Amino acid sequence: MPEGPELHLASRFVNEACRGLMFGGCVEKSPVSRNPEVPFESSAYCISSSARGKELRLTLSPLPGAQPPRGPLALVFRFGMSGSFQLAAQDALPAHAHLRFYTAPPGPRLALCFVDIRRFGRWDLGGEWQPGRGPCVLLEYERFRENVLRNLADKVFDQPICEALLDQRFFNGIGNYLRAEILYRLRIPPFEKARKVLEALQQRRPSPELTLSQKIRAKLRNPDLLELCHSVPKEVVQLGGKGYGLESGEEDFAAFRAWLRCYGMPGMSSLRDRRGRTIWFQGDPGPLAPKGGKSHKKKSKGARQGPEHRMEDPLLPSTAPSRTRGARRGPPEQSTAQQPEGTSLQQDPEVPPVPKKGKRRRRPATSGHRRPRRIKADTPSLENEGMAAS
Repeated sequence: MPEGPELHLASRFVNEACRGLMFGGCVEKSPVSRNPEVPFESSAYCISSSARGKELRLTLSPLPGAQPPRGPLALVFRFGMSGSFQLAAQDALPAHAHLRFYTAPPGPRLALCFVDIRRFGRWDLGGEWQPGRGPCVLLEYERFRENVLRNLADKVFDQPICEALLDQRFFNGIGNYLRAEILYRLRIPPFEKARKVLEALQQRRPSPELTLSQKIRAKLRNPDLLELCHSVPKEVVQLGGKGYGLESGEEDFAAFRAWLRCYGMPGMSSLRDRRGRTIWFQGDPGPLAPKGGKSHKKKSKGARQGPEHRMEDPLLPSTAPSRTRGARRGPPEQSTAQQPEGTSLQQDPEVPPVPKKGKRRRRPATSGHRRPRRIKADTPSLENEGMAAS
């Protein structure tokens, strides 16, 4: 699913793709989307974008002399599990283009489209960042760091560090693959208590005898967890392309797949945290690991021989999702929990939590006629998705 770097890359794409283009007319929403209509019409306007954490702001600015006279309009997008922006010809719109901004004549008519296959993405009118989200780990590092260290008494830091890293009140922009990569680089067990990990940062004070350049070199050689929460997403942005994605084999994701060290990599172990999300790690999981949780180790492609080795994260870009019977037993890997509008931003609310499995009830014996098997859908019902905020 898109995380902070993907939102920043999407914002960069919008600004580059829309530079020099003039848009016109109404904004068009697909009839199946449950997001609000966008009441904007102008004979000539331009589009610009900015990103903060896991949100992207799109600003529609009428050009001088445009009709009807009106001010600019801003929308804030959260991408959910599969949101993205694409620029396409009017007669070749991508599937699942739920919001469309058309260019004005003359010239071939194009459309900037918000594409969302899973329909967990959201947009809100007004342009305000979602209240309660913390400072952006990419763009507001000093404020982000201060916000975390000032609030270590918060109960979220009683949780394992892998779960606390998804709380968007403090780690706005961090998601499932980023938490795995950050913890792996520091060799921090994912189920170590978050407060213990973060309180250790306050004790790491550089010697006053060091010069400024020596202090900088020491930080670069031995960054702490909060510094990596800034620098690791920055590395993904610097890769270019699209960052994390579901498409297998696309050139845009090749650099990202080569960059990964831990997330879904052969030789790494995985566990489900308390909310059903997979955390990848190496070594000891830590003292707060779920009781009874079975750690699985990913084998290389050559070592996989049967279905028992196909249990790993179906959202890993380097492997296409399986459509075998075994893959249909539950929804795809979900990195966050869905919450209705107005609820807490804890647990990075984007998709419904993985339901707990109950005991299967034994069916009575039949007369020899086999009841037709019911086929489960590969994805959660889109009719009951509710509102999701990424």
